[in-house]
Amino acid sequence: MPLKSQSGILASESVTSLLARWSEGDGEALEKLTPLVYDELHRLAAGYLRSQRRNHTLQPTALVHEAYVRLLDIKEIDWQSRAHFICLMAQLMRHVLVDHARKHGAQKRGGDAFRMSLSRAERAAAESTYDLVELNDVLERFAARFPRQAKVIELHFFGGLLVEEIPGVLAAEGAKVSTRTVERDLKFARAWLRKELDNQAL
Repeated sequence: MPLKSQSGILASESVTSLLARWSEGDGEALEKLTPLVYDELHRLAAGYLRSQRRNHTLQPTALVHEAYVRLLDIKEIDWQSRAHFICLMAQLMRHVLVDHARKHGAQKRGGDAFRMSLSRAERAAAESTYDLVELNDVLERFAARFPRQAKVIELHFFGGLLVEEIPGVLAAEGAKVSTRTVERDLKFARAWLRKELDNQAL
């Protein structure tokens, strides 16, 4: 299914309604959903690839397509909101890049190695960056011990959600937290991940 962009502001209510219809088996809902979310997904993909070398073999459009293919393989998703959808797509993009790096042995050769900051992508140049394969492995260990905090850092740093948006997403999944709690979770998660990654580099 070709993905096409549609300009304009993303309408959360429309997207949420279409997601609900899609989860109920309405194939036409996905066709209508795609142009509404394409621009935002492309922005996420470009953010992931911003700190990568210019001739990386994956480009934003290809990354979005690969993530969409994986999304179509997931069955029976109980969609909660636009934010829930965007977060899952961001996670799928990360998995695409991790698999791509592993396939090409990039973490050893340095060729297509993707590096990610533990700050938002647009601030990546301002601080140390880490190999995405290593970061992914450490993040998975972190999630096994601190699932809520891992979800928070996924939503913010990888999904691009604002701190103020995250409590609503977590509430839809049954976890009630305040914005202040989200800020504490982000601070803790970033410190924990940095420490583990820096120890691995020794």
